Amino acid sequence: MLEQIKYWLGYPLFTFNERTVTLIEVLSVPLWLILSVWFAHLFISKLGNKLRTNNKDPNVVHLVQRLLYIVALAVIFITTLSMLNVPVTAFAFLSGAIAIGFGFGAQNIINNFISGWILMGEKPIRIGDFLEVEGVKGVVEEINTRSTRVRRVDGVHMLIPNSKLLENTVINWTLRDKLIRGTVEVGVSYGSDCEKVREIMLKVTNDQPETLTDDGRKPQVFFKEFGDNALLFEVYFWINSQVEGGLRLVASNIRFDLDSEFNKQGVVVAFPQRDVHLDGVIQLKR
Repeated sequence: MLEQIKYWLGYPLFTFNERTVTLIEVLSVPLWLILSVWFAHLFISKLGNKLRTNNKDPNVVHLVQRLLYIVALAVIFITTLSMLNVPVTAFAFLSGAIAIGFGFGAQNIINNFISGWILMGEKPIRIGDFLEVEGVKGVVEEINTRSTRVRRVDGVHMLIPNSKLLENTVINWTLRDKLIRGTVEVGVSYGSDCEKVREIMLKVTNDQPETLTDDGRKPQVFFKEFGDNALLFEVYFWINSQVEGGLRLVASNIRFDLDSEFNKQGVVVAFPQRDVHLDGVIQLKR
């Protein structure tokens, strides 16, 4: 039985470049490719999980994994050529021609590929950052070599070309920290006690558990202007959040509490109104 297996594995299939190719040589190449790719993927995934367990920066982990994948594929490719007894120099002219044609036909792909490595290296945008691109806001979930995946605030995923993130203006709300400033504006009727309004707005804003109250980021109330129909006040506050929903929730809670507190304190929230004055004498004809 063993002799038969050796015979069939050594059975010559065809001749290539004055060299006889046997069955075991034909089977060894795909087997090597499958096992090497599987092992490389397993090793790199295990290493990535280990780095994440040690609380490493996810952007660094992502960059390391990308580099290891490229190195692994290069080693597998060169080893496969060696198994087939194909000299690497034979690909020199062919690779040059392919590179020229590929460069003309895939300029955008190459641009996005290089931009992806710049993003992963310089880290102007990181995984978990909250971005605003052309009026669209979302959280970065993954930075790939060609595009970046962003989850919008409405839950929809976007794939943004990497070159677009480098060439266009991008607002990164969490580039340095996760602090976001919010505002709530309210108009009260003329004749209201302005100091009381200020005290109520400060109290309500400070009572929110998400609002920061440390030095430099305490809530502030400003008398904005004498409006056409109301006295306009505005409160500025800071929260620690990386999503727009957190800011909107805090602002909504402040408005709810302001409405309740104004009703208790007798402060009237203004509404549009006009005073009409009629001048002149009306003559009645008999």
